[in-house]
Amino acid sequence: MDIKVDTYEKLGEFYLGREYDLKKGEMVDDLVLYDSKDLTTHAVCVGMTGSGKTGLCVSLLEEAMMDGVPAIVIDPKGDIPNLMLTFPELSAEEFLPWINEDDARKKDMTPEQYAAGQAELWRKGLAGWGEGPDRIKKLRESADISIYTPGSEAGIPVSILSSFAPPSAATMEDRDLLGDRISSTATSLLGLVGIEADPIRSREHILISNLLERAWKDGLTLDLGSLIQGIQTPPFERIGVLDLDSFFPPKERFELAMTLNNLLASPGFEAWMTGHAIDIDAMLYDEAGKPRVAIFSIAHLSEAERMFFVSLLLNETLSWIRSKPGTTSLRALLYIDEIFGYMPPVSNPPSKQPLLTLLKQARAFGLGVVLATQNPVDLDYKGLSNTGTWFIGRLQTERDKMRVLEGLEGASGGGAFDKAAMERVLAGLGKRVFLLHNVHEPEPVIFHTRWAMSYLRGPLTRTQIKTLMDGRRTVSVTKSTSATAAISKAPSRKAAQRPVVPPDVPEYFLPSNQGDDSSYQPFIIGSATVHFEDKRKGVSDTRPITLLASIEEGAVTPVDWRDAHRVDVDVDRLRQQPESGAAFEELPTEAQKAKNYKTWEKDLSDFLYREERLELYKHEGLGLVSEPGESERDFRIRLRDSGREERDRQIDALRTKYERKIKTAAERVRKAEQKVEREEEQVEAQKMSTYVNIGSTVLSALLGRKTISRSSVGRATTTMRGMSRSAKEKQDVERALEDLETRQEALAELEEELEEEIDELKERLDPEQAELETITVKPRRTDVDVKLVALAWGQL
Repeated sequence: MDIKVDTYEKLGEFYLGREYDLKKGEMVDDLVLYDSKDLTTHAVCVGMTGSGKTGLCVSLLEEAMMDGVPAIVIDPKGDIPNLMLTFPELSAEEFLPWINEDDARKKDMTPEQYAAGQAELWRKGLAGWGEGPDRIKKLRESADISIYTPGSEAGIPVSILSSFAPPSAATMEDRDLLGDRISSTATSLLGLVGIEADPIRSREHILISNLLERAWKDGLTLDLGSLIQGIQTPPFERIGVLDLDSFFPPKERFELAMTLNNLLASPGFEAWMTGHAIDIDAMLYDEAGKPRVAIFSIAHLSEAERMFFVSLLLNETLSWIRSKPGTTSLRALLYIDEIFGYMPPVSNPPSKQPLLTLLKQARAFGLGVVLATQNPVDLDYKGLSNTGTWFIGRLQTERDKMRVLEGLEGASGGGAFDKAAMERVLAGLGKRVFLLHNVHEPEPVIFHTRWAMSYLRGPLTRTQIKTLMDGRRTVSVTKSTSATAAISKAPSRKAAQRPVVPPDVPEYFLPSNQGDDSSYQPFIIGSATVHFEDKRKGVSDTRPITLLASIEEGAVTPVDWRDAHRVDVDVDRLRQQPESGAAFEELPTEAQKAKNYKTWEKDLSDFLYREERLELYKHEGLGLVSEPGESERDFRIRLRDSGREERDRQIDALRTKYERKIKTAAERVRKAEQKVEREEEQVEAQKMSTYVNIGSTVLSALLGRKTISRSSVGRATTTMRGMSRSAKEKQDVERALEDLETRQEALAELEEELEEEIDELKERLDPEQAELETITVKPRRTDVDVKLVALAWGQL
C-alpha cells in the first residue's frame, strides 16, 4: 500500500499504524488513527520484551509532539531519550555517533558499515509507512526535548528543594489533597533513609507530617536543614492528646535528626540540592510558550531514590493540574515507561496515592496519563478501572494474560465483554502487533505499529545523555525587582549619623535582610495606582506601581523617575524607625525640602500618564484577549489549550454536519455499484443467449438442410434481436458506469470539502499560524492616583 501524507496527517489524530488481519497474518489497507482527546481518559500499554511496546509508545509521544502536546516522561530504563535521535537527512553520518558498537561487532561490521546499514534500514522502514525527512524535520520543530537527571549532572540536574515548599492554593484548600501530599512527601523522604514508615503507626512519619503541615499552613518553605532543626525542637508541644516528649522522646528525635543529617552531609546528595526546581509549567513550556517534552531519566538511581523522586514529581504534577482551568481536550501527557513498583496491587508505596489521584482527577484538566509495563501482574487493576484505552501486545505467561483480561473486563464498565474471544486474540498477537481497546470506539482493533521516526538504538548511557545535554544545563535566573536590587545600583556616599529630617518631609525605612552593620542610603519612593479602562475592548484593570529613585545632588533634575526601579514593596508596611545602631549616608539638600516632594509627586503623575501602558495580546482566530499581567508566553500556552479545545469541538461539529451527506453519497455509490453489477450480468446473459441462437442457426446450415424452415428463420430473427439487445445492454452498462463515476466523484468532493474545512480550521485556530495583535490601552490623567512620594532609607 502506498501511504500518502494526507491520508494520516489529520488534525488531532495520532498516526499509530495499520489494521492487521490475524487469520491471514498480514496488514490491511486501513490506517489506525487515534483521536488525541481520547487520551484524556488515560491509557495503558502492556507487552513483553520484544513485543514492540517501546516503539509504539515512542510513536505515541512523537504524534503528541507534532500536535503541540507537551509531556512529562518518567523513564526508569533509559529508552525514551531516543526521542532526541531524529536524523532529518537519514544519513550514515548522523547515525554513526549513536549506534551500538557491540551490535556492529556481533555482525562482524565496522561502525561505519553498521551505521550505513541502520540509516538504510530507517530510510526504507519510514518510506514503507509514508514517512520521510520532511516529517522528521516537522517533528524536531514541533517541541523541545530536555533530559533531566535527578541526583546526577549527566543531564539537566534537578533540585528537590522546591518540593518542600507549600503546594498550590488549590491543594491547600482541599483537605484530602493536602493530606495525600503531606503523607507521600513524608513517606518518600523516610524511605530515602531506609525507614519504612506507616502513616498511622510510625512516630517518624507522624512527626514529619506535622512539621510539614505546620510550615505549609504558615506559608513557610522547609529545606532539609530546617526540617532537621524542627525534628529536634518542634514548634509545638503536643501531638494528639500526648505531650511531645512522651510521644517521641528527645533522644530518639535526635537519632532521627542525625539520620537525616547524614543524608544531607553525604557527598552524593549534593547533586539533589542544585539544578532546576521542579516547576512543571516551566518544564512543559519554554519562555516563548513552545511545548516541551521533559524526560526524567532515573535509571542511575537506587530503588529508594527512584521512589523518593517519582513521588515528589507526581505530587508536583498534581498541584500543577489543580492550578489549571478545566478542559475537554488533551492539554499535556504524563508518561511512565515502566510502572512496575509504583502502583502495585497490594502494598502502598508513596507513589501510589498521587498516581491514583491523577487517574481519577486529571481527566477534567486535560492531562492524559499513559502507563507502560512488561509486568502486568504488578499493576493495581482496580486503580485502572477508569482507563479508557488499552494497548496490548504479546504477553509472556498465562498469568499475565489473565491479569490483562481482568483489567479489560473492569475497563468495560459492566458492558458486553467476550472473555473467550479476547483470550484467543491475545494468544495470536505477534511482534509489533497490538490490540487497541478504546472505550470511545465501538469495537477493538488489531493493528501493526508504524515505524518510529526516532532511532530506537536502546538505552542511552549517562555519557551519551551528557553529550545530548551539553550546553543546556544553565539554570535560568529571574531578574530581581526587590528593593535590595535597586539599592545595589545606588552610588555610595560618606557614612554619617542619622540626618535630621524636617518634620514636614515624610520619612520611611525599607525592610532589609542585610543586618545591623549595614548603612542606610537615601532614596525617593513613589507609590501610585494606574487604572486602565477601555469599554469597547472589554478591558478594566488597576495596576499598583512602586518606584525607587536615586537622588542626584546638584543635578538639574535631582529625581528622574525614568531612571527609577520598580520594586516589590508594600508601602503600607514601611517602617517608621531604622534598625538600631545603623549608619547613614549623607542626605542631599534637595531631599530636605518639603516643597520638592510636591514637585516630584506631580512629576511622577506626569511620568506615569506619559509612559505607563497596558499592553494586551489578541488572537483574531480565537477571539481571545490576554488577561492584564498575563505574559505573552502564558497567553500563547492558553491559546494552545483553547485552540485545541475549540478545534476538537468544531471538528466534531463538522463531522456531524458532513456525516449524513457522506453517508447518503456513499449509499448512492453502493446502489450505483449494484446497478453496474446487474447490468453487466444481463449483458453476459444476453451474450450467452445470442451465442446459443447463433450456434443453432449455424448448425442447421451445416447439417445441409436445403430449405430454410420457419424455425430457422425464427432463430435467425431471434439472433438478430439478441445482438440488438446486447448492444442496448452494453449501452446500459456504460450509462450505469457513468452514473457510478458521477456518484463517486460527488462522494470524493464531499470528503475533500470536509478536509478543506478542517484545514481552514487549523489555519484559523492554530496560534502558531497567526501573528498576535497587540492592544495598547492608555490611562487618562484622572486614572493616575499617586498615593505616596517620600524619603525612603534603604539598607545596604
